[in-house]
Amino acid sequence: MLLYLRNVKGFGWNHKRVYRIYRELELNLRIQPRKRLVRQVPEPLSVPAAVNQVGSMDFMHEQLADGRSIRLFNMIDDFNREALGIEIDFSLPSQQVIRALRQIIRWRGRPKAIRCDDGPNT
Repeated sequence: MLLYLRNVKGFGWNHKRVYRIYRELELNLRIQPRKRLVRQVPEPLSVPAAVNQVGSMDFMHEQLADGRSIRLFNMIDDFNREALGIEIDFSLPSQQVIRALRQIIRWRGRPKAIRCDDGPNT
């Protein structure tokens, strides 16, 4: 709000004046940042009992010596930690990932479950 008034509308007000006016008008102005929600401890992952029950897929990226960035798609079997497929390219569009998954399913069959890492992929 302050940046909008100062930069767009051209008012030369500082944050103290804006806060004082907000208080006088009894408007809600959150000064302190919101408290973070306390997250519960995640349950441990179940251990598969046989091959091809649970697979894990993950996307990663690396930077080459010349500065270019490559993307990696990995699919592993969680029982024996065998790499089922690795797809490497400068860009991994969804069609290429789907094609890699279909190739793995033709080769090894469909796993009962697939785990995905939803972490940051920047």
